[in-house]
Amino acid sequence: MKLTLFTDYSFRLLIQAAVFEPELVTIASAAKSYRISRHHLTKIANELVRGGFMTATRGRNGGLKLARPAKSINVAEVVRYCESSAPLVECFDHKTNKCAITPQCSLKTILTAAEGAFYSVLASHSLADLVVKRDGLREILGSFIAD
Repeated sequence: MKLTLFTDYSFRLLIQAAVFEPELVTIASAAKSYRISRHHLTKIANELVRGGFMTATRGRNGGLKLARPAKSINVAEVVRYCESSAPLVECFDHKTNKCAITPQCSLKTILTAAEGAFYSVLASHSLADLVVKRDGLREILGSFIAD
């Protein structure tokens, strides 16, 4: 199983917001910290705001912050939201499935169980679990901002 860069970058932005809360995080600072395109992070930030994970404040002193406490942002919820358009394999999407062996194939059952186990582990963690080393993360991320 592989997560998209969109999901990876979404977590990076959420982690930065959690590390620096209650301060606002800017797209520019996150882009510099992670060496990611500002344009790409803007799309991600907009989607995280739309999904209710972050809030945005516009203007000169604007930025992003978590929409709710880090402990209430579930890792599985973020992954499901960010990966919602990508089925694990073709046969998981009834509308586009063209696999000839689907009716007799056991792989789908095994992959369904594996995906369930994957999400079960993720569901047992929150964004707060990803920032338990907050001081070290703050030091690393802040050093890029100061450059």
